[in-house]
Amino acid sequence: MPPMQRRIPRWAYAVGVVVALAAGGLAVWLIWGGAPEDVSNPDAEFTAPAETPTPAKRKPKDFVWPIFGYTPDRSKYFPTRIDPPFRRVWRHRADSLLEFPPVLAGKTLYFVTNKGTTVALNAETGKTRWRRSVGTLSAASPAWDDGRLFVVTLDGQITALRADNGRVVWKKDIPSRTESSPYVRDGRVYFGSEDGTVYAVRAKNGRTIWTYSASGAVKAALAFSDGKLYFGAYGGGAYAIRASDGKEVWSTSTAGLSLGRSGNFYSTPAVAFGRVYMGNTDGRVYSFTASSGQTAWTKSTGSYVYSGPAAAPVRGRGPTVFIGSYTGRFYALDARSGAERWSFQSPGRISGAVSVIGRVVYFANLETRETHGLDVRTGGEVYRHDGGGFAPPISDGKRLFLTGYATLLRLDPRKGDGKRKRGRQKRKTAAG
Repeated sequence: MPPMQRRIPRWAYAVGVVVALAAGGLAVWLIWGGAPEDVSNPDAEFTAPAETPTPAKRKPKDFVWPIFGYTPDRSKYFPTRIDPPFRRVWRHRADSLLEFPPVLAGKTLYFVTNKGTTVALNAETGKTRWRRSVGTLSAASPAWDDGRLFVVTLDGQITALRADNGRVVWKKDIPSRTESSPYVRDGRVYFGSEDGTVYAVRAKNGRTIWTYSASGAVKAALAFSDGKLYFGAYGGGAYAIRASDGKEVWSTSTAGLSLGRSGNFYSTPAVAFGRVYMGNTDGRVYSFTASSGQTAWTKSTGSYVYSGPAAAPVRGRGPTVFIGSYTGRFYALDARSGAERWSFQSPGRISGAVSVIGRVVYFANLETRETHGLDVRTGGEVYRHDGGGFAPPISDGKRLFLTGYATLLRLDPRKGDGKRKRGRQKRKTAAG
């Protein structure tokens, strides 16, 4: 016979609820409530662009979008003349989640799925040219350079493939997992890893040239500008090191949480206007001077900032930083001061990076898995696609390649269709 169970009085339940609520409130305060105020150093070094560049006409046959973020500084800005609305030309379904966007060389798109499958697609037709498994888990964009593709995986490997057929050129095991989208320059491949090691390896054979040890995991991609590599790490460290030999130029740490604690940098930095911009899980966006690492400003958002920012000159507005927060709010910030220019409330959490393509800034939200396109000047929504989650689109200047949750689409502007329709209507009217 089981022992008699003692009856718990109702007041004990009430006390338990009060204790639980108090503990929850204390936890929230420890993370956010006691955090220091935002920083503002308006006189910090800043380089304003002379003028907003005029977008150049692109020829898709010889166009290259070689790395995540398009340019070495990972500013995620592509000046072009392509605007919504769009029409879908083709749709490719991947074997799993696409957490990062593809790269593009000539008429071929290259991407890596969450299952570690590297795929080459014909950008014109969406047909698969080749596919190869390089691991079991991946969360990074590949890098294209000189006919080769470089892929990192969370299995602790970096692999070089021939871009034309996907054959393995070399494969290198590293002691830690990596999801740091690689960057290739002057015969070297640069990337970070979860044990805090940053690598420079030879593009031709994978041999290590130098390593640098950060204070925490380096999850994001490295940004390159003026001979230096910029990145953030878990534990709140931000760094600039020389690309030539891996020597430290500067390092700094954050204390954006209460009790002097630091959050983590997962955000891929954008280097522009003499500054380095990154988001942190302490809920803030950071602006550091590129030359010395001085904190120029911080902007609190109220929740984690995993998103990789874009930095772009905006006609009529000036240098602007675009970034999203886990609150679902998307911001356009003055690149010099951090002042809010406009904001947009999306339906859910924003985790992935941002891209500015022409006059539109794009991002995706996790809740409804939609991709949003906003006017860079006003924040008005000019495009929304029922597909997305993490990755922003890329472009060759003629069309948009949009990454859905597990799909890749080619979208062409509708302007041509409209002209043809108007032409047919005029001919019908004349014939009538």
